[in-house]
Amino acid sequence: MAILTSEKKASIFAEFGGKATNTGSIEGQVALLTERIAHISGHLKANHKDHSTQRGLMQLVGQRKRLLVYLQKHNLTGYRALIEKLGLRK
Repeated sequence: MAILTSEKKASIFAEFGGKATNTGSIEGQVALLTERIAHISGHLKANHKDHSTQRGLMQLVGQRKRLLVYLQKHNLTGYRALIEKLGLRK
């Protein structure tokens, strides 16, 4: 079962990356990771003993954190706008 169809991914990148084909944008990648993290978190609420999925979730969270640190260093206003739009942190 695919959680993100190609249409859903294209709409995420269109909203956050500027164009649907701009899959390399940091903002689009962070938004895509946030969507995957939300889906896996819901799965883990029902299946709390699924340790391999829990490990995968921690890897995704770490990857998103690294991308956000990069964005914060290179584009502070874009970083602040993105975390506000995604509802991350404060």
